[in-house]
Amino acid sequence: MNSYTRRDSLVHLSALALAALPGVTAAQPGPNMATIFVGLAAGGATDVAARRLAEGMQGAYAQTIIVENRTGASARLAIQHVKAAAPNGASMVLTPASMMAIYPHTYKDLAYDPVADLVPVGTVSISEIGFAVGPSVPDSIKNLGDYLVWIKSSPAAATFGHGAAGSGPHLLGELLGRLSGVQMVHAAYRGSQPAILDLIGGHLPAVAAPLGEFLPHLKTGKIRVLGVTGVKRSRFMRDVPTFKELNVDLSDMTEWFGVFMPAGTPSAVIQRANSAIKTALLNTSLITSFELMGMEPAWSSSEDLGERLKSDIRRWKNVVQTVGFTAQP
Repeated sequence: MNSYTRRDSLVHLSALALAALPGVTAAQPGPNMATIFVGLAAGGATDVAARRLAEGMQGAYAQTIIVENRTGASARLAIQHVKAAAPNGASMVLTPASMMAIYPHTYKDLAYDPVADLVPVGTVSISEIGFAVGPSVPDSIKNLGDYLVWIKSSPAAATFGHGAAGSGPHLLGELLGRLSGVQMVHAAYRGSQPAILDLIGGHLPAVAAPLGEFLPHLKTGKIRVLGVTGVKRSRFMRDVPTFKELNVDLSDMTEWFGVFMPAGTPSAVIQRANSAIKTALLNTSLITSFELMGMEPAWSSSEDLGERLKSDIRRWKNVVQTVGFTAQP
């Protein structure tokens, strides 16, 4: 029986088209199967972004693309795995900026060098970071000012959760504590969603997380987002003031999400993956999914992401020094 199908024909024509592009030959086909690794828990913004991206890239980059969650070690395990993977385009990681730009300053024995061990493929999205309180915080706490006064008078309640130790949301919470003169106690989870569930359940007073992590839970009425990063109010929460409006200088603490592959991955493979990401981000279904998670699609070239990473590594060094946090003694 002849199993040659119209789909096979299209794949063959796609291969011929790629061969006609500069730097891409028939000897450099995309992998039949690729995996996007995610270091955070399923159901969170990074996981959702990875799954929608995999759907959008499938066929354009690889015939099959799956998503695998490798949680643990504050989302470092997924990056370490991709660092050690064969540089053939079959393995990539989608990660928030924190693990690439902040961790070099908070982990003394970081098992990867974000610049030397990985190659940037492209940016996928950006998200503001929000700070929210839950049912265990008195209803009289209506805004950030109230909250800072409250934790100063009740330091035992100055606890907040976040998705990864040493991440942007973690440092945001620490900086808010400094404004009130209180040493915040942080609780690191394997992703923001487990922390938010504890917040809703009244087991945790506050959570700092990418803004979109809160959106699915707002209808419960048990979460009050007190402030968001960014230079202007988020279109996803127009009634929530920015920290800048509240005279707190945290406007540039936004989180980008980027794709990386192992060092040594051929440039042609990187460019092909970047092109597939760009096309995927134009898909209306993907855009809608991102919006539900409070994420703005934001494509960049491999080169631009590389420069942004280096710049952010330098910028976050000062923030980490100000907070004085280190994940290890």
